[in-house]
Amino acid sequence: MDVREGGVEVSVPDARDGASEGAGDGVFYNPTQELNRDVTVATLRAYREREPRASSYLDAMAASGIRGVRAAAEGYDVTCADVDADAVELARENLARNGLDGEAVERDVNALLYESLFDVVDLDPFGTPIPFADAALSNARSMVCVTATDTAPLCGAHQRSGIRKYSTLPQNTDYHPEMGLRVLLSALIRTAARYDKAAVPILSHVSRHYVRTYLQIDARATQADELIDRLGYVHHCEDCLRRTHEFGLIAHPPEACDACGGDRILSAGPLYLGAVRDADFARTVREHVTDEMGEAARAGRLLETVEAELDTPTHYDQHRLCKQWSRSAPAMDDFLASLRDAGFAATRAHYSGTAFKTDATVPEIREATAE
Repeated sequence: MDVREGGVEVSVPDARDGASEGAGDGVFYNPTQELNRDVTVATLRAYREREPRASSYLDAMAASGIRGVRAAAEGYDVTCADVDADAVELARENLARNGLDGEAVERDVNALLYESLFDVVDLDPFGTPIPFADAALSNARSMVCVTATDTAPLCGAHQRSGIRKYSTLPQNTDYHPEMGLRVLLSALIRTAARYDKAAVPILSHVSRHYVRTYLQIDARATQADELIDRLGYVHHCEDCLRRTHEFGLIAHPPEACDACGGDRILSAGPLYLGAVRDADFARTVREHVTDEMGEAARAGRLLETVEAELDTPTHYDQHRLCKQWSRSAPAMDDFLASLRDAGFAATRAHYSGTAFKTDATVPEIREATAE
């Protein structure tokens, strides 16, 4: 069937054949990832202003080629790669259909990356991106864009799988979306550092059932060291929901919670504890969201929240806290206003409608928002 997305028209497999959900064999097109692709296009527009020399773009898992076609429409020199011959042919046809220059190749992306250099490499696999991380982060010249859809291992719901894939201990907490993002960033930053490169997060978000991050590559080993210094551990009390964090590669978990005295402490790490986005860049990306995008409204709201949210390494869920305290949850704006009136920083967090960030502790949150 034909679909129109972001100003281009492409042929994709019929959604009724089941392959469109991204599972199984054959070429697939996932309509639920349109938000991901809209934000990608806005990011590519913004990144051209940040780094004008970045011109070549690799769509590493092309499938129908929709992502690569949209990048080509933005003026990037696009290569679409896939190991499926039908996918390569479809991507080639979709580029031609829109009158766009570009190349579609039937190649294993790891092999391709060790033979050719690209300014921007986009990894959007089904599942974990880790099998492609070494090749991408060691060879991309300017930016690596990464999607991970294996959220259960990332967030700690499938903990052993998360440990195997990401060499980090994840924990399944009420801030599990952010846990997943910081587990992924930790793994990618450590991978890049092996090659004396820094993979600096300039934009990240968790939407629906995937994690997405954009990493600017800095070839200075000293910058890689700075990112490694931002790795550390989060310690979470299951009784009162207090959490603390420490920087460093050696964990020092408390034996008991210093707030409630409970001994049910979960420790997760090493996680990336630094900023997951550059606020100025997030604002520029938001400014490049345009009306022809099917998810323009959602993308704009998402990026506005991402831009404003605090850099604290975990978020709170308002409903979870209020349930803990046996009280009803007020309107979120009123709840955050109470925290600010009490002298604390407080912002919404993009992970959900009830997620927020603050520099207040749990007892301080409870007191500040008491009716």
